[in-house]
Amino acid sequence: MSNTYPPPHESLDPAFVTTAFELPGYRVVRNLGIVRGIVVRSRNVFATIGAGLQTLVGGDITLFTELCEKTRQDSYAMMTLHAAQLGANAVIGARYDANEVMNGITEVLAYGTAVVVEKLPG
Repeated sequence: MSNTYPPPHESLDPAFVTTAFELPGYRVVRNLGIVRGIVVRSRNVFATIGAGLQTLVGGDITLFTELCEKTRQDSYAMMTLHAAQLGANAVIGARYDANEVMNGITEVLAYGTAVVVEKLPG
């Protein structure tokens, strides 16, 4: 039995997705390449109006905060799914990027390196 954890082809444990380039206590035994999750979202006209009203009183614009958080979660889920489909049990060097495609339409990209890690002896 291999001591890779979590087993390849299963859902990735969030503890095995990191912005670092190594996982303490584990070694990379296979590099499977770059994985990514891309989500493109537009603002809802009603949310835009509601957010505009929130700007009048100041503070956190919760409608946009929720939209941004949901978009990042979705791109992260797509990235980890892509990694699992390749047989990875971890993603290292994970990052986010965002670009405005056109006015009111934003692309959010989650990307990293899919790897297979193995627990170090000891």
